[in-house]
Amino acid sequence: MESDETAERTLAAVDLGSNSFHMVVAREREGQLQVLDRLREMVRLAAGLDEHNDITPAAMERALACLERFGQRLRELPHENVRVVGTNTLRKARNSRRFMRLASSRIGHPIEIISGIEEARLIYLGVSHSLEDDGGRRLVMDIGGGSTEFILGQRFQPQEMESLYMGCVSMSQRFFGDGRITEKRLRNAVLAARQELEGIEARFRELGWDHAIGASGSLLAIRDVVVSSGWSQDGITTDSLQELREALLRAGHAQALDLPGLQPERRDIFAGAVAIVLATFEGLGISMMKVSQGALREGLLYDLLGRIHHEDVRENTVQALMRRFGIDAAQAARVEKTALSLLDQAARAWGLEGEAERNLISMAARLHEIGLAISHSRFHRHGAYLLENMDLPGFSRNEQARLAALVRAHRRKFPKAPFRRFPRDEGRDLRRSAV
Repeated sequence: MESDETAERTLAAVDLGSNSFHMVVAREREGQLQVLDRLREMVRLAAGLDEHNDITPAAMERALACLERFGQRLRELPHENVRVVGTNTLRKARNSRRFMRLASSRIGHPIEIISGIEEARLIYLGVSHSLEDDGGRRLVMDIGGGSTEFILGQRFQPQEMESLYMGCVSMSQRFFGDGRITEKRLRNAVLAARQELEGIEARFRELGWDHAIGASGSLLAIRDVVVSSGWSQDGITTDSLQELREALLRAGHAQALDLPGLQPERRDIFAGAVAIVLATFEGLGISMMKVSQGALREGLLYDLLGRIHHEDVRENTVQALMRRFGIDAAQAARVEKTALSLLDQAARAWGLEGEAERNLISMAARLHEIGLAISHSRFHRHGAYLLENMDLPGFSRNEQARLAALVRAHRRKFPKAPFRRFPRDEGRDLRRSAV
């Protein structure tokens, strides 16, 4: 019989978005999630990048103050029950490592930076769990502050995922930086978004979908405005978007946008979001889009739940890599058994007793020969490059870097460079894992 502790646990997910930081806390009981708390703060991290793509001191302080408040809610939770992820702006910022060190201490948990494709996968997972499963194919769109994700999938399985470099903050800064909204500026913004979409339009149209679903604050805001204004009964339609376009032009300035359902704090990034949606409806031929409450943070919760219950998508990724690159499964299993046996002997003395360390060594052992698909010469280097630079579902960028470092170090002279990029304690533990 399960104990209460096993049957019920508290999980949390934090999304460090380019525009807002979100936290959701939920209770898991018998495999189901019940949301206990939601917090959102508009931090505007993307707007806090300077001309060198460094997060400015003011933006950093806003973000750290927010995470200090989030941390008060999360500090008592064990690390394995919490996931904190950064997205486009932290992928882009030159000083993201420094920010992450400070941020991790404020919130009390490790922070991961995820790729755009991994972000898309998690968004789809969150949306899928928030909708009734009718078996139809879905197009899911999520507008962030610095990027927009598009996913085609069916049921809980994403099939095509793309992350494009356009977001409500970046588009608004680029075309409506002083707040003025004119016909020419809006037309140019839509044209720029269409150019970003060119690479996916033909493929997505050919594959098709039954339902278009929006996620994120920007699409929720647009939905709220068009419904509150009486331009649509439910969801975003082509006609309602044209009404909204005219309303933006009549207002002429972001701060003059007095639209029902629009929060004042969204006014200066609203035109950029509308331009992206106008371009998407045109480019992909969408006539109607419903909007979901589920998004990245809900996807993080369900992904975390899967890891806890040993349904880890990372394991599926490792198996798929072994098949794709023709890795000798028998040899990989022998190396894995030996590596884990050595770990068992040294784990307590070296402080490597955690499940995360064991999983990492297991995966590195099974993938250590992946570079042979390129060349036998220096295959450990080729393998490290592949693992660090491929899109690996379920892995954060830091996890990929850790995996690559172990594969790089498994033969020839022990390299120091791959381990210098990690914080001191993490680098020490990783070197010990490699040994």
